[in-house]
Amino acid sequence: MTTNEDRPKEKQRGPVTLRRGRSEESTTTDQRLLDSRGPSDWVHTDPWRVMRIQAEFVEGFGALAEVPRAVTVFGSARTQRDHPEYELGRKIGAALAEAGFAAITGGGPGAMEAVNRGASEAGGLSIGLGIELPFEQGLNPWVDLGVNFRYFFVRKTMFIKYAQAFICLPGGFGTLDELFEALTLVQTKKVTKFPIVLFGSEYWGGLHAWLQDVVYKSGKVGEKDIALVHVTDDIDDAVRVVEDAYSAWEEVH
Repeated sequence: MTTNEDRPKEKQRGPVTLRRGRSEESTTTDQRLLDSRGPSDWVHTDPWRVMRIQAEFVEGFGALAEVPRAVTVFGSARTQRDHPEYELGRKIGAALAEAGFAAITGGGPGAMEAVNRGASEAGGLSIGLGIELPFEQGLNPWVDLGVNFRYFFVRKTMFIKYAQAFICLPGGFGTLDELFEALTLVQTKKVTKFPIVLFGSEYWGGLHAWLQDVVYKSGKVGEKDIALVHVTDDIDDAVRVVEDAYSAWEEVH
């Protein structure tokens, strides 16, 4: 199996892979869309960008249309292969595969690679949804089905649309972003029967306590909102939460 060390450095530009000196573009598509600074002629190109955005949605929908039941797992790209959280990710990926769920990640290194690896090694479907970034980062070698996106908001749609649950391993801003977006969508009933599991009580316990002791007690969220989050240190428990929610979802579909 090819490892990240064996491959030349690469960068994704939407569906395009750039390697060996062709990955030095200083900006990303998202940045050029959202950054209002610069010559005013950029303003007049925005309507044309809608076509690219539309094409990216169509490509994502087409690639993922036949994905079976799945769980999206988030976690830090900075997790090293010799860290216990990497082995934990492998075990979670394997457990999901054994339970009949495809594993969807951001397709990058670290915890994402670990989950993809575990799912693939267990004979499950390992999916990676990559993103164009200003630094080099291709899909990890354990991705069976990979799609690269230019726009974060298109990618986020795919994470939600084709999964029946979220599991969040310890992670940084990206993981927190996806976590709170998912919570908002569930709270507002944009998606239903969608469990959100925070794996690792030592890492997530402080955040969960803050939500209960500050956000809830100050009346900013309700009791049902707090119950949307399940914190655990047990892989079997995490998979059970996912399976129970999926069974409930099947009953209404």
